[in-house]
Amino acid sequence: MPGKPPRSLPLPDGQRLSLADDGDCLALRLDEQPLLRARRLQHGTGPVLQPVELSLQAQVAALELLAYACFAGDAACQTVALRLDEVDPALLARGLLVKGDAEGLWLIERSMFWQLPGRFVRAPASSSYPQSLVMHPSGRRHPRRAPKPVGEVYRRFDARLGAWIALRSLDIEGDLQRFNRWQNHPRVAAFWQEEGDLEQHRAYLENLAVDPRVLTLVAAFDEQPFAYYEAYWAKEDRIAPFYPAEDYDRGIHMLVGEDAHRGPHKVAAWLAALVHYLFLDEPRTQRIVCEPRADNARMIQHLQALGFARHKEFDFPHKRAALMVLERETFFARCPLC
Repeated sequence: MPGKPPRSLPLPDGQRLSLADDGDCLALRLDEQPLLRARRLQHGTGPVLQPVELSLQAQVAALELLAYACFAGDAACQTVALRLDEVDPALLARGLLVKGDAEGLWLIERSMFWQLPGRFVRAPASSSYPQSLVMHPSGRRHPRRAPKPVGEVYRRFDARLGAWIALRSLDIEGDLQRFNRWQNHPRVAAFWQEEGDLEQHRAYLENLAVDPRVLTLVAAFDEQPFAYYEAYWAKEDRIAPFYPAEDYDRGIHMLVGEDAHRGPHKVAAWLAALVHYLFLDEPRTQRIVCEPRADNARMIQHLQALGFARHKEFDFPHKRAALMVLERETFFARCPLC
């Protein structure tokens, strides 16, 4: 079997992961320090990796990084099979390893790996917040929401783009002028209809800052801010009467403010990162919804490419909208992250 070119991936903590594969053996290094060596064996219809001299104590770190190197570098890789004589129970408890079809055979599954927060989530998750139901002024009961995170919440290197994608909470003082410029861009204004001056936009953002329903986020490629998102809890939102909203459904509003970061390949990267963060932040979230204008064919196509289904059209007071729904199972089954 021919070898593959060495693969190198930077990690959010500044370290670098490298994977060398000559077809017979695989070597994983972290900052040039050996982390894992494995021989490639054959089992049934596919290859199996047998780690060499991997201690039980080192399994968690080594196998987590092995999975990341394999899945982030190859969108077609769905499973990593391993031959292990003994297994750290922590790997089973976390869901990083599941049992294979033979004694000593263990599997790392792509769809399960990407559901682990790992190194990607940079802020305390909403999932740690206990459930307590409260009443919304609309008459709908919903969970009391966790305090909003501050600062960077998500970071991942996108191997396809060769760039970092990061999400952080919006800072009104630091982002106001940028937000104002983006909202007054004719392309953005045509869909958002939020043109205005700095004071109008300050008031808009201050209202959202105290609203537990909405988390405002700024996205950056390689530290360059390019987009603004609003992630909202659907049960408390105006969308709730139009579909059977569950307690932890989340919705998204999105705008790309910088023309240099437009294009289908960029949308595929940031849209996947945004929904990935929201699913990781709250494992009880089973659906993410979106309500673009029904005639916004380009955005709807981008959403459908990621796995959103177009459920129906409905009327808001200000627009005819398409209800787009992404199921958690659908997103992780496709696992577009790379």
